[in-house]
Order: sequence, then C-alpha cells, then structure tokens
Amino acid sequence: MEELSYRLAVRDALAEEMERDPHVVLFGEDVRIGGVFNATPDLFERFGPDRVIDTPISELGFVGAAFGAAVAGLRPVVEIMFADFLPLVLDTLGNQATKYWYVSHGQSSVPLTIRTTVGAGGRFGAIHSQMPTGILLGLSGLKVAAPSNPRDAKLLLKAAIRDANPVVVFEHKLLYGQKALVEDDVGDGGVEPQAAVLKEGRDVTIVAASAMVSVALGAADVLAAEGIEAEIVDLRWLRPLDVATVIGSVERTRRLVVVEEGPPVGGYAAEVIAATAEAIEGVAVRRMTMPDIPIPFSGVLEDAALPDANSVAGCASALVGSPRPV
Repeated sequence: MEELSYRLAVRDALAEEMERDPHVVLFGEDVRIGGVFNATPDLFERFGPDRVIDTPISELGFVGAAFGAAVAGLRPVVEIMFADFLPLVLDTLGNQATKYWYVSHGQSSVPLTIRTTVGAGGRFGAIHSQMPTGILLGLSGLKVAAPSNPRDAKLLLKAAIRDANPVVVFEHKLLYGQKALVEDDVGDGGVEPQAAVLKEGRDVTIVAASAMVSVALGAADVLAAEGIEAEIVDLRWLRPLDVATVIGSVERTRRLVVVEEGPPVGGYAAEVIAATAEAIEGVAVRRMTMPDIPIPFSGVLEDAALPDANSVAGCASALVGSPRPV
C-alpha cells in the first residue's frame, strides 16, 4: 500500500492495464507528455508510440478511430481533455459504440474507455467546467464512473478498461491533487457498479458523487455539531445507478438529500430521488444542485453557484427539522 495522488492513481491504473494486456492503447491530445493535467506521465517512454498515441485536436476524429480499433480487437482508452467537448463525439459514442453489441445480437463488443476531465471550481470558465452527466444518462449500453478519491480513481478506471463495452470515466479536475493510501493490488479482481456508504447516520441520508462527496462529508461535520447524524453515500457510478444501496439507507433515515454538481434538470439527483420515491412511500427528499446557468467566469460567482458544506447542511437540517415521515 502506498500514498498516491488522484492523478498518479490514474496513471498507475493505465500502466498496470497496459502491462497486463497488450491490446490496451492510449489515445489523446498531448498524452505523450502527460496531458494538460499530468495524468499520463512516463507512459510514452514505457510503452512507446504504437500504444501511446498523440492525436490532432479533433475529438470526433480520434474517438472514431478508437471505436474502429475497439471493434477490431484493441482496448482503446481515449482521453478527452475537457468533458465540455463530449458533445462532439456523441454520434460515435451514443449512436454507434453503445449500440454495437445490441445491433450485432451480442456478437461484437466495443471495449472503449473514455477518460475525461470534469467540473467547476478551477476558474476555467463556462466552456471548460461542465459536468455533462445529463448528456450521458440517457444512453443505453453505456456505463459512467465518477470516482471521488484516489483509490476509486484507480479501481474504477481498471474496471472500465476491462469492461467489454463503452465506459466514460469522469475525473474531476479539483481532485487530481488529492492523496490517499491505495492498495497495490486494487482492481486486480472484478468490480460491480456499486455505491459506498462512507459514514453511517440515523437522521438523514446525503448522496453525492465525484467532488461533491467531500462537500457531503463536510456537511456531515457541520450537522454533527447540531446533533444531527448524516449518513453519506458515494454513488461512485452514475450509470448504472446503485439505487439499492441508497434505498437501504433511506429506509433507515426516512430523509434524503442528493447533492449534484450540475444543473437541476436531467442529472443523477433527479434519478436517485425518483427511484427512491417510487420505492419508499412518503419519504422526504431534497436536492442541492447548481443553478440552471453556464459556469460563471468570475471566481466569486463560480463559488456561489457550487453547493458547499454549509448550504448542504442547511438543506439537510431543514429537512430533519420538519416532521419525520412515517
């Protein structure tokens, strides 16, 4: 076990899978020199130009090439520098790669992984800060991972690379410097899309993913000072959603707050709340999202748009202060 940053956990996952399977190749802009967030250093020197491939600035072009390579038997990992550019590849991803197994009657798989940097808070402005969850949730045949810590960054990326069909992995730019202990053999077995209960509590369940998990944990500390016990659930995967773990928690607490970085329409918060409300009659629910606006360039406005520990705690506290659902 060693302490790894999130970015080096990503690098190690790639290196281990490329070592394990010669069919794994890496595509992307500037991946030879580590990428703009320095998540792929030393891979070119280790695996060479046939397996670490710098591409032109054409997401549609190199994702199309990766789709063809996957169909032909390779296991491409594509880096899209900013998730804001995912709409450029939606025909290849949503109209071809995610449907190929279905339309071939299970005869052909598309083992394609797309890594992409997401999220606000880094002062990158409206066109480089999105969390494009809603764009992807409606694509049948796709998995979406959203690791919130270095261990999961390694574990879920390795799982994505080994998957027989397309997976998009969200890497939040604010998490790349986060450090934690990571087991040497993490991800060497199978992994199912499953949420994790990070903290147990009896009064309210707070569900989050990616960088919002640390916000939820911070809110739990604020609530604890008020005598309120919050249970924190890290979704880890946005598609498929592990609704069963959420429901198990909410059956105990009877209250649910879902925290999402992104607009209120069409995201995972709406899906988690809908599934929970359908399963548990009378449960009290709230969601904390960003306003339905582009990410502001102003740092003050960007911070104001993001959920934080105090706003989440305030939402949960108000829910706990209302009559407990029966």
